[in-house]
Amino acid sequence: MKIKSNIPNGFTLLNLLSGVIGIIWVLQGDILSGAYFILISAVFDFFDGFAARILKVPSEIGKQLDSLADLVSFGVLPGFILFKMAEVQSGWEWLPYFTLIVPLLSAYRLAKFNLDTRQSDQFIGLPTPANALFISTLPYLAISIPQIGVWLNLPLILVIVAWVMAILLVLEIPLIALKFKNFSFKSNVFRYTLLGMGALLISFLGLAGIPWVIFAYIGLSLIENGTKRQ
Repeated sequence: MKIKSNIPNGFTLLNLLSGVIGIIWVLQGDILSGAYFILISAVFDFFDGFAARILKVPSEIGKQLDSLADLVSFGVLPGFILFKMAEVQSGWEWLPYFTLIVPLLSAYRLAKFNLDTRQSDQFIGLPTPANALFISTLPYLAISIPQIGVWLNLPLILVIVAWVMAILLVLEIPLIALKFKNFSFKSNVFRYTLLGMGALLISFLGLAGIPWVIFAYIGLSLIENGTKRQ
């Protein structure tokens, strides 16, 4: 076994480990920490692909392992976060289970992504890390803006959020991918706009800014699609 070829897989396994630990913390009642473990997983998810490209050791097992790790960190963990948020407030024992549509359609999206050759320079449907970051930071948004927090304390609203975000995972809409073929502003105006908005929102709002970044991401993608059709 070559150590070099398994360095990317090591990052992927750290992604998986972070997701598993995040699930444990959420099950113990620490929902807020879920966002940090998803952020950590996202960092490892970036470095596994980066390492594979730099070291020139892409592999089929690495591709499959990456999807399995992402399912746990960006599918199961955010699903558990929504479940626990709904469970705390719900008077109906069965209602929180409807939030588990998130891991189900996350699994479907990840399987589809591995076979979809159209997603080389853009995403088709919402990426699972973006969805996970949105869901995991909703508690911070609820704390930051109490008026929104009132609504996010309603289990039925959380179920609706779960279904809307899960459907976006598999919806056939092109979305921006932060993959730069060149660095000209004209060619990447929507990417630079998204990065600028993201930096500002997170600087001012912290983790509570991430849901707004995801909204901006979807909105800018739709605007970009509209301009391409003209």
